[in-house]
Amino acid sequence: MKIYNTLKKQKEDFIPLEPGKVKMYACGITVYDQCHIGHARQAIAYDMITKYLRFKGLEVKYVRNYTDVDDKIIARANDLGVNALDYSADRIIDAEADLKALDIADATVKPQASQYIPQIQKFVEGLINKGNAYATDNGDVYFSVDSFPQYGELSGIKSDELIEGTRKDIEPGKRSPKDFALWKSAKPGEISWESPWGEGRPGWHIECSAMAIDNLGETIDIHGGGQDLVFPHHENEKAQSEALTGKTFVKTWTHSGLITVDGQKMGKSLGNSVTIKQALNAYDKEVIRYAMLSKHYSSPVDYNDKEFSLAEKHLYYFYNSLKSVKDYLAKADATNAPTTKEMMDINKKVSQIRENFINAMDDDFNSASALSQLFATFKNVNSVLNSKGVSEEYKAEFFKQFNSTVLELYKVFGVLQYQPEQFIDQTREKYMKGLDITVPEIQQSIAERATAKENKDYAKSDEIRNNLDARGIILKDTRAGTTWDIKELYIRDLAALEKNAEQAKEVKPISGTIKFNR
Repeated sequence: MKIYNTLKKQKEDFIPLEPGKVKMYACGITVYDQCHIGHARQAIAYDMITKYLRFKGLEVKYVRNYTDVDDKIIARANDLGVNALDYSADRIIDAEADLKALDIADATVKPQASQYIPQIQKFVEGLINKGNAYATDNGDVYFSVDSFPQYGELSGIKSDELIEGTRKDIEPGKRSPKDFALWKSAKPGEISWESPWGEGRPGWHIECSAMAIDNLGETIDIHGGGQDLVFPHHENEKAQSEALTGKTFVKTWTHSGLITVDGQKMGKSLGNSVTIKQALNAYDKEVIRYAMLSKHYSSPVDYNDKEFSLAEKHLYYFYNSLKSVKDYLAKADATNAPTTKEMMDINKKVSQIRENFINAMDDDFNSASALSQLFATFKNVNSVLNSKGVSEEYKAEFFKQFNSTVLELYKVFGVLQYQPEQFIDQTREKYMKGLDITVPEIQQSIAERATAKENKDYAKSDEIRNNLDARGIILKDTRAGTTWDIKELYIRDLAALEKNAEQAKEVKPISGTIKFNR
């Protein structure tokens, strides 16, 4: 297995520090408001990574924190006239509900910054004692960037560049504009704790280092977060942790791509912020997960109707295929076992599905590649389903193995986990609301058309078909009778969808210097 390491700017073989076990930390949500679709992007990425590592048989201890002490939280709580920790506690409950609705599995440990004040203070004291940090007369404590020569290794930003563009009037007692806060002295109206430096609260960066080391140890296998955290958050985490312990803090640094909305950076100031709740009102959780994972975890994702509706159509096609397989198995009358030659072919096909999935995912968790393989997989399934030259015994055994394999593999992504009828019906229902037509209406039209055809009134039959088509419903005549579908969901050009999925496999990892706003 290879993982792209932001620190080394290349893929590296992943070998856990302790055989069979993985220690992973991902920066979680700062709970100052409702969770937005950007939080979903990161949560889904690391949920997928955790599930795949476990699929590979590794024991994963996954720590995902909540920042519940922060400038924005304090400001919001003050505006509402409530205690900051009470406010963030309510927001954490809301965030947990959002993540559960997206089928995000619980992290092994979900620490909150406010619960780690003793560990944070001990951490800060250790840095002061080692000469990497200093306290000011007014009770602030800063990390001295110049005391850590390796500063900038992760982001590619040189220490001297940090001074460019910074304001000249720096905080009282701060020795250099480059230095960052480890402990902030209390201001009126802020929540605070007693400390050796006076009343105050932790800085943002120190929280994650303290929680990661306390739960996972001084060196961990994987540290994750959004690409916007590379600098300054992760750069500062790395510096303060390694300055304190003298050890490598993280073996492999990974970063998920950011999200835009209709091609623009998401932000409340732009009026385009989309909450997780709003996204779930528009799309099923599997559609959101599929759309996110149809891009490599390090690539950007644009939240727009075109991309997410396309993801919906992909899943609709897959679920219709799964329903056809399910219907076949329910009626199958395979009294004998497949021949030895047939079993060899079945095992080869199913093994290839598994091998292709693992090869994609072993290459830096390339979910985009693994999902794109589904088109060829389902094309083959439908080919077997419609083949007259394949025995009933072959079909029954192949479909049984196919079903169990695909459901097992793609559980890693949290897709294809519904009963086929459930996803098909709920998706149809969503589209039919916009078409202003009901199932009974469609069924009545089909019955009237059947009567017209029996009476050889083909003009009437065509008229009924054309009227339904104009209302967004297509009819499909088969030997078993007439079925219907929603025209907008019915996939005709499978090759175009495959091409779209192939293009999504492109990976754009972080390279070179990370750009940031000074």
